[in-house]
Amino acid sequence: QAHLVESGGGFVQPGGSLKLSCVASGSFYSTMGWYRQTPGSEREMVARITKSGTTTYADSVKGRFIASRDYARNMMDLEMNSLKLEDTAVYYCYAQTMYKNEYWGQGTRVTVSS
Repeated sequence: QAHLVESGGGFVQPGGSLKLSCVASGSFYSTMGWYRQTPGSEREMVARITKSGTTTYADSVKGRFIASRDYARNMMDLEMNSLKLEDTAVYYCYAQTMYKNEYWGQGTRVTVSS
């Protein structure tokens, strides 16, 4: 049974940093990623890393966020720097198996506010 657990969300002032972590269990995941969602908006991709290490970022976070994976421990981190008000959202960990089964974490809230 797939299970994704996120941690690291919280409150931060503009310009600050936060690090999100996701631990996945139950399978090997070919792709892991972080998505975010605000009320009334669709969930959007923030960063994702394939099994080969190819990393993709949303344009809005390039140069500010750094995603990393620990394949042995099925973990993915998201280091968020120079946070902006518009980064406020619920962040979800995502994982996809080689058979294209998709799983989501329960979400962790990030609030950027002065």
